[in-house]
Amino acid sequence: MQGIFLKEKGGYSMIETINFENVKWLHILNPSEDDFDFLIKEYEFHPLDIEDCRSVNQRPKIDEYDDYYFLVLHFPFFDKANKFVRVKEVKIFWGKDYIVTIGRSHWVVKNLFKDLQKMYQTGSEDLPEIVESSDSLLYHILDRLMVETYTLILRIGTEVDGISYDIFTKKAEKVIEQLSITRKNIISLNTTFKPQVRVFHKFESGGIKGYEEDMEDYWGNILDQYQKMFDLIEDYGELIEGLSHTFDSLQTNKTNEIMKILTFISTIMLPLSVISGIYGMNVDLPFMEKRWIFGGIVLVMLLVVAGFFIYFKKKRWL
Repeated sequence: MQGIFLKEKGGYSMIETINFENVKWLHILNPSEDDFDFLIKEYEFHPLDIEDCRSVNQRPKIDEYDDYYFLVLHFPFFDKANKFVRVKEVKIFWGKDYIVTIGRSHWVVKNLFKDLQKMYQTGSEDLPEIVESSDSLLYHILDRLMVETYTLILRIGTEVDGISYDIFTKKAEKVIEQLSITRKNIISLNTTFKPQVRVFHKFESGGIKGYEEDMEDYWGNILDQYQKMFDLIEDYGELIEGLSHTFDSLQTNKTNEIMKILTFISTIMLPLSVISGIYGMNVDLPFMEKRWIFGGIVLVMLLVVAGFFIYFKKKRWL
């Protein structure tokens, strides 16, 4: 591994570099103005591309120039702290014999750089295939990002499956929380993937030719992976909406059941209240002097309750 050190006002900035036989990979984690000046002088990158590297929240794109491509791609990662999906920008300069990854990129890019660094230092037999050209190196960067993203999407799918069981077994508050988080994550994935479909289609359609002639199948594989993940996201979106409607229906049904019981209680209480109210008045009433009057009133009340219960059952209201 070779490091290029650039002087700054407060110290030194390091551009990490691996010089393979056919391609060079430069990785800049926290680029300074000196780093940008170096890239402009050394590679003659367009000032607008450098400006895009200075800022965040750029739209996904591939800009083509005579001697390099500039890629801005978005890939999701799972924030374990709050259970939400976040998005990282991946900015890549792709030339005939070099790859430059710049900024606080996705952790997958940083890990792949370290993995290739170790393979380079130990002389791994698998390394030549990966770094045969800048095209193959870019392919492996994108492929690694696709694999990790696919794992994340499957995790979201597992959460959707869990919700499909929980809506029948768990408390409403817990299910509402799960539905809210999962729906937000799916929306985040959808808004990340949708604008990039046209970008990846450029590889297969020939809009992006690259520098090697035998890469069509590899670019097609990247597009297939991306399209597969996008289709899964849309399917999970439809499933979570269906589960949300099912949950709403279950809650409505539970509310209706409670209202039925309350209505039944209110209905039978009305005549009972009338009877007890009449015989509770401080006036002379028929049979008041009889010893069996209390038992008779209770019996009438029970008959009223039984009558209403039979009627409600017959009407299938209970």
